[in-house]
Amino acid sequence: MRIALLFPGQGSQYVGMGKKWFDQWDVARQTFEESDEALGFALSKLCFEGDPETLTATEFAQPAILTASIAAYRVYKYNGGLTPDYLAGHSLGEISALVVSGAISFADAVRLVRLRGSLMTQSLGDNIGAMIAVSGCEEEQVRKLCRLHSTDESIAVISNYNSPNQLVVSGNKLAVERVEGALKKEGGEVVYLKVSAPFHSPLMEEAAHRFEEALKTIKYSDLQIPVISNIYAKPYQSKETIVELLSRQIVEPVRWNGTMKFLVSKGIDTAVELGPKKILKNLFKNYPSVRAFSFDLADDVEQWSALSVPEVQSERESKMKLISRCLAIAVCTRNRNWDNEAYERGVLMPYRRIKVLEEQLETTGREPNYEELEEAMDMLRSVFETKLTPEEEQRERFEQLMRETNINQFQPNFIDMTGSRVLVE
Repeated sequence: MRIALLFPGQGSQYVGMGKKWFDQWDVARQTFEESDEALGFALSKLCFEGDPETLTATEFAQPAILTASIAAYRVYKYNGGLTPDYLAGHSLGEISALVVSGAISFADAVRLVRLRGSLMTQSLGDNIGAMIAVSGCEEEQVRKLCRLHSTDESIAVISNYNSPNQLVVSGNKLAVERVEGALKKEGGEVVYLKVSAPFHSPLMEEAAHRFEEALKTIKYSDLQIPVISNIYAKPYQSKETIVELLSRQIVEPVRWNGTMKFLVSKGIDTAVELGPKKILKNLFKNYPSVRAFSFDLADDVEQWSALSVPEVQSERESKMKLISRCLAIAVCTRNRNWDNEAYERGVLMPYRRIKVLEEQLETTGREPNYEELEEAMDMLRSVFETKLTPEEEQRERFEQLMRETNINQFQPNFIDMTGSRVLVE
């Protein structure tokens, strides 16, 4: 099974989104609490019981959707969700994907998308811009009509290539209305989108410039999982391209159909949408070789759970895997501490001790006991502490251990998302 995780963009919001995850899972509750703290107001209350008009406002909708998406992802991981081969997000969802990849911290992302939404809304006055969804017309036909009905003062462009049979046109309201009329005459179907600005068009240039300045103030890390860029419909090459691609995304079209084509070309056969609604799942109907699920639908979650049952491992296999994964995570965790003495004491010495233990267990074929597993966990905690690993990254690594080793099936609650464990007598 080759998996892509998908993250929705604006338009997927609804009052009550994320509440079922919040009520059932601590990881989701903590996600909404982190978002509230980062923003300085109760976004969770707006998501769960706010009025639809306020939640639809771009500056609130974007951080709300991102928060619900990350909450869904953390629930997915906590319940043993399989590690994806690729991550992809539609417009705003690309930032959610970058959070999951480890490139941007969740707190930074929430603040960034709040600003992003505000900038995109403020870039033009009221009733100047518009966006329409178009179906029933060929891509070149729509592009030609946009050129024909644009002037120096009023433009219309294709802003979203959503699927083989759905495009979105964005621009000045007058130009969009002219394109709308022409499309209808040629048999096209047109629906106006409830948005406050002409997203993904050259009219967003000022917003893109200001967002770029904000992006430059953020610290980025290497991507742990490939993320597909909306601009190129191909993976990011490195963290160094994040500022450029996210700022350009505001003025350039979303190539979602290209993203789906890319994933299919790489052998992806399963896609899971993490966030509110099922918009991206529905777009994958155009590619029947991919099984698509929405984490927001109870039936889909049930089907996905049955499909993704992890391979049964013996207790010894799980225990040995925990030790080997602790060693692997220790090695790949980024170091932020250049005190050589502390590094020797807190990283190298405990690592060598567990490495020797692993070699002895492999030589003798003996099953490790739980005290030895605790030693491996202690080693990893020492590495995190010495390397000054952020708490959020530590939590994700321990969740990774839970998922990959399935150790809790043999000793319930041996590991939780903070790395705590039940002491075994």
